[in-house]
Amino acid sequence: MQLLAVGLNHQTAPLALREKVSFPGELLRDALSDLRRQLSGVAPEIAILSTCNRTEIYCATPEPVAAPHEVVRWLGQQGGPQAANADQLSANLYQFPTEAAVRHAFRVASGLDSMVLGEPQILGQMKEAARAAQQTGALGAHLHQLFQRSFSVAKQVRSDTAIGSQSVSMAAAAVKLAKRLFEDLRECQVLFVGAGEMIELVATHFAAQNPKSITIANRSIERGQKLAQRLNGQAIALTDLPERLPQFDIVVSCTASSLPIIGLGMVERATKARKRRPIFMVDLAVPRDIEPEVKRLSDVYLYTVDDLGKVVQSGVEQRQSAVAQAEGIIDTGVSSFMQWLGQRNLVPAIRNLHARGEALREIEFEKAKRLLAKGESPEMVLQQLSQALTAKFLHGPTQWLQSNSRDVDQAQALINDLLPQAPPQAPLQAPVSPTHSL
Repeated sequence: MQLLAVGLNHQTAPLALREKVSFPGELLRDALSDLRRQLSGVAPEIAILSTCNRTEIYCATPEPVAAPHEVVRWLGQQGGPQAANADQLSANLYQFPTEAAVRHAFRVASGLDSMVLGEPQILGQMKEAARAAQQTGALGAHLHQLFQRSFSVAKQVRSDTAIGSQSVSMAAAAVKLAKRLFEDLRECQVLFVGAGEMIELVATHFAAQNPKSITIANRSIERGQKLAQRLNGQAIALTDLPERLPQFDIVVSCTASSLPIIGLGMVERATKARKRRPIFMVDLAVPRDIEPEVKRLSDVYLYTVDDLGKVVQSGVEQRQSAVAQAEGIIDTGVSSFMQWLGQRNLVPAIRNLHARGEALREIEFEKAKRLLAKGESPEMVLQQLSQALTAKFLHGPTQWLQSNSRDVDQAQALINDLLPQAPPQAPLQAPVSPTHSL
């Protein structure tokens, strides 16, 4: 069984392409089920990691040649009418076979491949990817082991290195950009669209600036109210957004919607109602929540995840010294995993060896029984049995040594490993006659 990782991320593909092959929220499990059907027989184990910065497919496959082609073909079918162009998709994809796939997974889990070096959110996202694959029945022994070791390596990297220290997060970058536009955030009214983990993180950063008001707009008003209570804010329904949008100076959106929920027309009407007072907007969703055409409006300052990525790069140099130490931990983890994988791949061969050995033993045993039935000497029969078994078991190793080993010392060492030296036999003693005890 071989491993394979196929994907694209913020380093290889623009946001416009990444959002076409993104699987937010519940779409992930549907995508897993569909991909599993498409790759039936080619890749029995599959997992999909989909975040705002990457979409990656991990496979365990006995078909290392066919699997990449099938995965790329499936990705090219996603997005419906907005599906990615096949040539464009292929040009932006990366493919990692077995050992490289293991190293890539360990680096991703440790935050070394993230837009924000050392960011911790990716580890939770990988755990969710493994959980989704488990729930859909697509996570076998190989990928389970890959993910579990990824989590272990990531934990060691964070414990033993300073890779996550002084990290400039997306949330902090959003606050930093907002301060460039507004002199005092305490005079700003802030709207957060969505109530997931990313929105909660960004909202916490903005709440620390004591804005004039905080509002949560969410499809589930109950979930929005829970987050709003923690932030001393209020919650509104997503359907109220067109009417309420003009009152907000700052809008941050991150939902699992597959289509934009804030359109150009809605924002144009809001800017007119605001009498050309600026609006600062951050779209952290992939696919995007805010139509990209909004960026053309003169009074709107719209930033995407890729825009924020340029901001978070400041401070990366301060953490580069920890990268080498983290890579060393990853190297050790990769070596350990490859040893496990090699042993696991030998299991069928070992089973076959035992089966063939048992078949040879059975043949010689039946011969011995026939000779005994004819009245042959038991000692002679046992001698022939042992000689026949020895000759047959040594035939294969002998041929291999003769054709592959040119180093006598190496050959002798192999023989010693295969056939440990027999212990010396104790000298035979004559039996004691009963008369000797008298």
